[in-house]
Amino acid sequence: MNARQPQPKTATAANSKSPDQPKSDVIHLPLKPTTPSRLDQLEALLAREEGATIDQLTAATGWQPHSVRGAMAGALKKRGVAITSDKPDGTRIYRAARGDK
Repeated sequence: MNARQPQPKTATAANSKSPDQPKSDVIHLPLKPTTPSRLDQLEALLAREEGATIDQLTAATGWQPHSVRGAMAGALKKRGVAITSDKPDGTRIYRAARGDK
């Protein structure tokens, strides 16, 4: 059987640059404008004067009601958003106010 002989390494474009030349092999593309995240959407709905019902919040995010409640209790709370709720006509209305964090 013939054993393959290792080929000698040759210089490539990446390793042939001198140390004082910047490595600009990376192409920088302009950033795309980002769309609001689902948490941003929740916060915007809750910040409205009229607030939002759980049905409105689930319709906007596509989440289950328990996931919306969890996001309000966890992630939005970490952002410093204080959530209040009241039930004037039998439907619970959630509202947000920025905390003093």
